[in-house]
Parts: sequence; C-alpha cells; structure tokens
Amino acid sequence: MDNKTLIDALIQDGLLGEIEGRKVLQEAALARRQVDELIYEQRLVDEEQLAMEKGKLLNVPYRKIDPQEILDDTLKLFPEETVRNYKVIPISIKDDMLVVGMINPDDAQAQEALKFIAKQRRLNLGAYIITQALWELVLRRYSPYRSLIDEAVKASTSLASKNTGPTQVVRLEENKGASADETPIIRIVSTTLKEAVWEKASDIHIEPQRNRGRIRFRIDGELREVSSFPLVLHASIVSRIKILANLKIDETRIPQDGRFRTVLFGRDIDYRVATFPTPVGEKVVIRVLDPSTGLKGLEDLGLRGKNLQTVKTGIEKPYGVILITGPTGSGKSTTLYALMQLLNKEDINIVSLEDPVEYYMDGLNQSQVKPEIGYDFASGLRQILRQDPDVIMVGEIRDEETAGLTIQAALTGHIVLSTLHTNNSVGVIPRLMDMKVQPFLIPAALNIMLAQRLITRLCQQCRVSDVASPQVTEVISRELAQLSPEIRSAYPAQGPYSVFHSPGCEACKGKGVSGRLAVFEVMIMTPELEKVINEGATEASILAEARRQGMVTMHQDGILKALEGLVSIEEVLRETVEM
Repeated sequence: MDNKTLIDALIQDGLLGEIEGRKVLQEAALARRQVDELIYEQRLVDEEQLAMEKGKLLNVPYRKIDPQEILDDTLKLFPEETVRNYKVIPISIKDDMLVVGMINPDDAQAQEALKFIAKQRRLNLGAYIITQALWELVLRRYSPYRSLIDEAVKASTSLASKNTGPTQVVRLEENKGASADETPIIRIVSTTLKEAVWEKASDIHIEPQRNRGRIRFRIDGELREVSSFPLVLHASIVSRIKILANLKIDETRIPQDGRFRTVLFGRDIDYRVATFPTPVGEKVVIRVLDPSTGLKGLEDLGLRGKNLQTVKTGIEKPYGVILITGPTGSGKSTTLYALMQLLNKEDINIVSLEDPVEYYMDGLNQSQVKPEIGYDFASGLRQILRQDPDVIMVGEIRDEETAGLTIQAALTGHIVLSTLHTNNSVGVIPRLMDMKVQPFLIPAALNIMLAQRLITRLCQQCRVSDVASPQVTEVISRELAQLSPEIRSAYPAQGPYSVFHSPGCEACKGKGVSGRLAVFEVMIMTPELEKVINEGATEASILAEARRQGMVTMHQDGILKALEGLVSIEEVLRETVEM
C-alpha cells in the first residue's frame, strides 16, 4: 500500500482534510517514512479509524483487542525482538490456528517471520490489523521496569566496589563496546527514560537519600516512587545523564541545565535536564517532552461549548493579543502550542520566543531566549518584527518592557500569543495596567483573556455515579442559575444531580484517575469592556462585564465537567473558587 493511496482514502472518507493530507504526504516523502506513522504521531486521525481504513485497503480485518486478554503463555510464542522489529503480536491459539495482530500486514518481512513461527509449531496463521497503541502496550509486557532495574543493580555490584565512572557514549542503548562494569549504569538510565515515556510521566526525579538513591515519576501531577538503588551508584547514574545532556561531569558544586533528544517508539522525545547540588550528592530532574502527550488539540485540553467557539473566533481575527493566565503548572504552554497548531499553515509565518523551547513543531520558527547574554523576551521582540511575522508567540510577559512591546506588536497588525501570571481572566487588565501599559491602548490590542487550571480526569472505565449531597446540590444549583439559558437548559433546575467518582480498576491501575483536564474561563474584549477600562477599570467592574458577556467561570466550567462525569466535584470545589 503506497502513501498516496492511504491519504486519498482518508480524504475521501472525510477523516482528513485535503490540505493536511497533502502536507503529510510531502513530509513522508522528505523523511522517507510511511504516512500512517506520521498521522499517528501527529494525532491527525483517530487511531482506530486509521487502522480500519488501512484494513479496508489491504483487505485485512481490524480487531479491537484488550491487551489483558492475551495470556502470558501466548506472549512466549514470539521473542521480544520479533515483536519489536516486525511490529506484530501474538493474540491467541485456537483450533490449530495462530491468531496474530499486525500494524503493517503488507510488510513482506513480517509475513515471512510469522509464517516461519507458524510452520515451526505446525499451526495455521490468521491475522488482524491492530493499532500502534495496542502494539506498544503488549510490547511493554515483555520488559517490566522494576525487574530490569533490579537486574541492572545486581549486575553493577562490581561497579560499586570499583567506583568507576560511566561510559562516554551518548546513545540511550547499551553500547557493545562499553565494559561489563559500565553497561548496567547505561541500562538503568535508558530503561528509566523509556519507562517514563510509557507511563506518560511529565518529570523524572533522581534523588540521593541518606542510605539509597530513589527514582520518582510525576504522573498526572503527582509524584510517586518507582524504583530505588544503592547510593554508591548514584554518582555514576548522574554522570551518565550529564554525558547525554552534554553537561560538565566534574562540576558538582553548582546547578547545570541541558537537554537531549532521542527517538523512542518511533517518535522524537526531548528530555530537559536540571541538576541541583545537595549535601549527599546531586539531584537530577528530567522533564519529559513527548509530543504525542504534550501536543494536543483544544478539545483534548477540555475547551468545549461556548469557550471553544469564543477562542476559535478570536484567533481568526487579523491581529490582537491572546493572553493565557494561570499559576505555574496549569498547562498554559500546552494551550499555547494547541493554538499555534491551529494557526500553523503554509501561508502564515509564526515566530516564537520561548524559555525554553519545550516542543519542536514543524513549520514554526522557534527561538530560545538567553537572558545571560542579553537575549531576553524584550530584546527578542524588537528583533522579531524584522522577521516578517504574521503570528508572534512570547513565552511569558514578565516585565513592563515586554508587556509594552507585546501591545505594540499587536497594534502594528500581528497576532500575539503569550502568558501572564494572574489568578483569573478578570485580573488580566489590572495586571497589564500595573505593568505600566497605557489603559487606552488595551482595548485596541487585547482580544482574548483565557484563564485555566488542571484537574485530574476520572477513569472513564470504572466511574460510577452518586447523588450529590445537599450541600453540593446547593452549590451546583446556584452556579447553574447564573449560566446562560442554552447551557442551563441541559441540566435539571433544582436537582437531584448525579456526580461521579472512580474507585479504581485495571485500566487506571487502581488510581481512579487517568490523565488531566483543564477547566477554563474565557473573556473577550467588547465595546462595553472598553468603556469600563476607559472609566478606570477595577476587578469588580470587569467581573460585572464578564457576567454580562455570559462568561463561564472556571468554577462553573468545572461543575459542568463534573456533571458530565469527566472530573470529581470534590476536586472542582477544592481547586476553583466562586466569583
């Protein structure tokens, strides 16, 4: 099956836009890759729909399979190398029939490998097409993380006694030329980095304690310990990471920053490294930047309904500032990237100033500021206008100079995306005034003020509904009463209201949550708001205008998501406040 055939089929069935399809086809030709790999990585088409489309073209049926239904004895039929190299999995043996799953049923080498295995065991062969995600889940069962780490720690006993340093190799994989003493350290680091990607961890913490070293992952905003090792190995593990990130191995007195990139599971993964000296050794924090989890569409982030429509309308304007606000770790950068993906077209020049560049996106001109050499957001903004931009992204407005230049850039006909630290969207205008932006310039330059918070998403597999308590019912009724009639009409006027919780299951590993979702509030510039600003804006007067606009507050957005069963009402009430 050639690339063009698949693209044409996806376009014809309305699964992919014609412009997107031609762009992916061009990228695949330049990179000499299959288009289905690029479509999966960029999340352009639902992976099940993509598999079904491929199945129709290749005349191979698609089958949705629960990976837990595949028995351990069945997995032993295929060596891990076969599963990894040919992207196949064993599914079952029934009535002398070996049933397998294939990502690429037209791969001749994979077909030969499967025929050889079936012939050895005197079995017939049947094949289904499967998704990339299922293949990755099954592959993971071949290499449990804790057992691999334990084996590497045992193998490093000689290293601990000799106290030798790590190998001088910058690949994640074990180096055949490395000594037997050094290889376990490489294995510990590479296995940990891979496991973090599997677990969708945002950060890896490698920390020295008094009597041991420990590794913790931050998953869905929470830190949890995943492994530990003898303290004597800690310095060697840190040195290995420093080599990967091109940091100074012999400098342990001051913090250092670096980054490196590798290809895992067919996609580029960036790791941002920061070391920090402590009395018992250097602590290392590694930010995992996986584009498959970090680059999302606006709907995936939790924008919906009126908020989504308001944002989409705002970015279609020819110029103006779109400001995203919220505390550190609230997902502002992820929303910025989602907006840039919408704006990223062949006829638009997008230039960004970031600190640091988190995700590399094709089609964007991304630049990392370096304040230590005088290249900060303000100086970068002055230069950026010489790059003939249509869209400018400024990572953060931190000072008066950057705020003034951002407003000026919007007034000269550019779309400007940026972030600001305020508690809500109502606080944006007072904050800009506090940064010495002239009030009369704000209405002409500012388009959208968007505030957000992150809340853990309930596991949809095991969620169950409960009747809200009287106190919660009172809060829900009060907030629904303030919403517009079209939103309010979808819910009972007085209750009872159903709220949800998830007790935990195999799918969420007993946690009851799976990923995170943002709650939003979106306010736009209007003639009425301009009048409020010109008369001397206060948060109270701006809030009154927001209510007149029918703005859905973060508190209300969270309650609506709780009523839909996406998040727990308790966390919404804890993380957001009434306005």
